Amino acid sequence: MTEKVAVLLGGNSAEREVSLRSGKAVLNALLENGVDAFAFDPKFQPLTELVSSGATKVFIVLHGRGGEDGSMQGALQTLGLAYTGSGVLGSALAMDKIRCKRLFQAQNLATAPFAVVHSTDTDFAKLLSDLGGKVMVKPANEGSSIGMSAATSVAELEQAIKNALVYDSEILVERWISGREFTISIVNNQVLPIIEMRTPRDFYDYEAKYQANSTEYLCPAPISAEQTELMQQSALQAFQAVGASGWGRVDLMMDQDGQHYLLEVNTVPGMTEKSLVPMAAKAAGISFGQLVMTILQQSEQQR
Repeated sequence: MTEKVAVLLGGNSAEREVSLRSGKAVLNALLENGVDAFAFDPKFQPLTELVSSGATKVFIVLHGRGGEDGSMQGALQTLGLAYTGSGVLGSALAMDKIRCKRLFQAQNLATAPFAVVHSTDTDFAKLLSDLGGKVMVKPANEGSSIGMSAATSVAELEQAIKNALVYDSEILVERWISGREFTISIVNNQVLPIIEMRTPRDFYDYEAKYQANSTEYLCPAPISAEQTELMQQSALQAFQAVGASGWGRVDLMMDQDGQHYLLEVNTVPGMTEKSLVPMAAKAAGISFGQLVMTILQQSEQQR
């Protein structure tokens, strides 16, 4: 059977615009490599059209809910279509920052202390004090730093939780880690060179990721060989702990004492030619086209 690949892009999540850019880059790379590929946006097309289209494989480039949380993976399995990246369980667990952190703790992997909040009916002063006086507030199931904010006062914390509750009913409140931010890409169990992200902003937020020109990316990250090995091992362990597979990215922080802390696992990271996974692949001598084809080929072993 001739291979025909549907590139899933866009979708309905808060990360739709990023997904459209990622999907376009992936589609172009597939076409340049001679693959019979076409774009498919589930916001406008029912999934049953994937079957009638004759697609034999699906390259998932949907970020956030509906594409990265296991629901699309389950639908594609029901339709009998092979797809790229993590399966249902790995996608769902990685998407949920709270379950992710609990799995890290169960595996004795370093992650910042945290609390879970469900409403604004909370003792904000105690919460802030228990977590060291400065916190990061995150919706449990969003990506691209959407709905995230830092807080150093009771008023800021209350507002941050209100903002996050717009996106999710469960909110992660995490002790603030002062230090350096890193990301580690994994493709077919190969751990790629570490990237350090530096921004003059308070943290690596949506603007720093997609809009600002002031963000610096250092790859390979300027850290010791020993730290590199430890962080890469932690990233791979974290990736495997949540049941992720195929390809993805693990985000970490390092404090001023050189201790690193796992933040989260991303199972469908950005795939524009300027995104972090392609940047790490390039540092390892892997072109964007080779990266895309490697991820596509991995879908054959999935399930």
